[in-house]
Amino acid sequence: MSKEQRAIIDATLRQPRPGGRQSVEEIRAGFRAMMAKMIIPGGIRTTATTLGPRPALLVEPADGPRAGTILYFHGGGYVFGSPETALSLTGNLVAKTGFRAFSLEYRLAPEHPFPAAIEDTLSAYRALLDSGEDPSSIVFAGDSAGGGLTVTTCLAARDADLPMPAAIVAFSPGLDATRTGESMDTKAGIDPYFTRESLDHTGAMYLAGQDPDQPMLSPAVLADLTGFPPMLLQAGTNEVLLDDSTRMAARARAAGVDVVLDITADVPHVFQSFAGVLNEADEALDRAVLFLTQHIRTPVAASTPAG
Repeated sequence: MSKEQRAIIDATLRQPRPGGRQSVEEIRAGFRAMMAKMIIPGGIRTTATTLGPRPALLVEPADGPRAGTILYFHGGGYVFGSPETALSLTGNLVAKTGFRAFSLEYRLAPEHPFPAAIEDTLSAYRALLDSGEDPSSIVFAGDSAGGGLTVTTCLAARDADLPMPAAIVAFSPGLDATRTGESMDTKAGIDPYFTRESLDHTGAMYLAGQDPDQPMLSPAVLADLTGFPPMLLQAGTNEVLLDDSTRMAARARAAGVDVVLDITADVPHVFQSFAGVLNEADEALDRAVLFLTQHIRTPVAASTPAG
């Protein structure tokens, strides 16, 4: 266990921030600056593209991808973040799996509140299917709000009679807009990044007056997960959103869904971003990579015939 590494990251995240409520632009700029410090692995290439009606960042191994696609949804409370701020995560997943990843630039609140993000992620998935990609070779992955989108996009796909992807990987997902998990209180002060007040601030921008008591906003407590693909949920014990993952895992089990709940001690929200400086981040990403490679299936017809 990397006690010293964890202590340094915790202290870094607790550094004083500007007082008072920040504007949307200040929040976005601060997040960009923080994520720009993360380590992006070598051996990848990025290309600006589109997926459905939205921009996306295509992340590929520099020597070409193997068959299989990660559809990635970045974090940021539905208000901030971008494919670029998530590049330490997508880059590591691509470098370690050899799969390509499309990281989607979905619309953000408050300019585009709920359900705009889900409409965009569903359109992106539909575009992959329409391009001929087999659903068994597609996985959804995401962090924080994007981790929530891995689940709600599956709900939307099922409602649209689309096939499920092969698997879901969610890093510290936000899965309960009602904020009723016990960890919201038991981890208050222990979480170096979020407070109930900060989550309420950005959450109100996304909700825009909508009732959070609905499956597309609080799937951990309200969603019917029947027919869902296998899920890997990773979180840290030092985050107020911990119970979003624990309750989602219990709900998935009750629905007969294969689910792995992977909890790492004494690490913060989306600790996987600290790959390269935190041992637990690299180890968690290795477990996510194993899960992805176990569940992506590439159609036999796509392979080269034996000579």
